[in-house]
Amino acid sequence: MLYEVPTHYFLCAGHAEGFSPLNAFDQALLSAGVGDTNLVRMSSILPPNCQRVAPFTLPGGALVPVAYAKMSSSTPGQLIASAVAIGIPEDPSLPGLIMEHHGPGSREEVIAQVREMAVQGMSHRKRPIADILSIGIEHQVEDHGATFAGVVLWNEAGPKTP
Repeated sequence: MLYEVPTHYFLCAGHAEGFSPLNAFDQALLSAGVGDTNLVRMSSILPPNCQRVAPFTLPGGALVPVAYAKMSSSTPGQLIASAVAIGIPEDPSLPGLIMEHHGPGSREEVIAQVREMAVQGMSHRKRPIADILSIGIEHQVEDHGATFAGVVLWNEAGPKTP
């Protein structure tokens, strides 16, 4: 099999100012704890029976599947935010749903929107919800700012030790 199905996940978020919008995004990734990895953006399905773990240090350079929201701005004074939410099904043998959202505004506004998106997506799938998990972050732009929120998937509880 080319790719293994992830068995574990964690939520993370970060924000930063930077020299440029790209530098701000890079620093937001570092703030979130995923800045030294190669993020592989994925569509938004949490594998069945996937277990939540506390964030851990990922191996440098690892290819890391992640569903994420990001926002950057170069408008001084603008409030920007990113958030993700996971619809966890009552039946753990079914896939869950990850939704991402970003935009101008507060963390609370973006989280409320992304949580409702998860509710609607699970309803469309006719999957009763056991829980909705979410994380979000906001940033007041000075020169170039960025926010990042993500769901990191991994196929074990943590990196293997040699």
